[in-house]
Amino acid sequence: MDALALTLGEPAGIGPDLALEVWHRRAALGIPKFYVVADPDFLARRANRLGLDVPVAVVMPAAAAETFASALPVVALGFAVSAEPGQPDRTSAPGAIASIRRAVADVIAGAAAAVVTSPVAKNVLYKSGFTEPGHTEFLATLAAEATGKSSRPVMMLWSPELAVVPVTIHLPLKQIFAHLSVDLVAETGRIVARDLARRFGIAKPRLAVAGLNPHAGEEGALGEEDCTIVAPAVARLRANGVDARGPLPADSMFHERARATYDAALCMYHDQALIPIKTLAFDHAVNVTLGLPFVRTSPDHGTAFDIAGTGRADTKSLVAALRLAERLAAADAPP
Repeated sequence: MDALALTLGEPAGIGPDLALEVWHRRAALGIPKFYVVADPDFLARRANRLGLDVPVAVVMPAAAAETFASALPVVALGFAVSAEPGQPDRTSAPGAIASIRRAVADVIAGAAAAVVTSPVAKNVLYKSGFTEPGHTEFLATLAAEATGKSSRPVMMLWSPELAVVPVTIHLPLKQIFAHLSVDLVAETGRIVARDLARRFGIAKPRLAVAGLNPHAGEEGALGEEDCTIVAPAVARLRANGVDARGPLPADSMFHERARATYDAALCMYHDQALIPIKTLAFDHAVNVTLGLPFVRTSPDHGTAFDIAGTGRADTKSLVAALRLAERLAAADAPP
């Protein structure tokens, strides 16, 4: 299999630290082969700062796998990145954006098995004129530009203990009621069921769909949305052959016995999904983007500017993201 393409992320954050650390411990961690899309001189300076003996080899993607045992393969960005740990500078946004562009281009061209993205700082990107709402939307735009086909990305947070999908993501609570619709819930569920079958190898995925209101609305006593939006969406999913249940009271969906009855939970808003998985799998959850024409995973953490360059960043989530990307890419590969 081709190597995985790992993006640089925000250069001033912990993404570069983690890439260097996991390569340095590659034998002990048993991770799949990857290359980093980055400025090689920048990575060499960061390795020196961290006290890590990490030789850097500038390669083309095709040579990354054979290089991985002896040096960290790096596909060069073509321009210098200068940000210091914890201090984003004028090279931060261009470096992060160019790295994502190249990684996506490589995987669409068949030169990489999948994309694993290091965390970015959206406020840094926005200040540079970046117009996409976030990382995931940018990936969908790049995929559409390359293939001529639009796709609707769906964010899933995955761990061995629990997989959750927020139907609405970064919205203020007061906007969720206006944004949520039968079409949105049903289409999200359809994409989740399809990719769980195609990439995760679950023959008949089981979806648990959370209600929006407390106690799933108490038959309208605590809000009409569960009757008028969530329940019809579940009915549509079932009519289309998806094993979906709901609306279910969210406060009783995430204990151990309940989790054994489904493969993924569809939640109506950000915290309804992320609080349970971060409680159960804070250090090793993986952000997976469903609905794209390629596999993309990401560690489920941010840039952590406060510990960048210190060597204190935890590698567990990146290791899990690399391993899951390899697994999903193998399932996604043509026979």
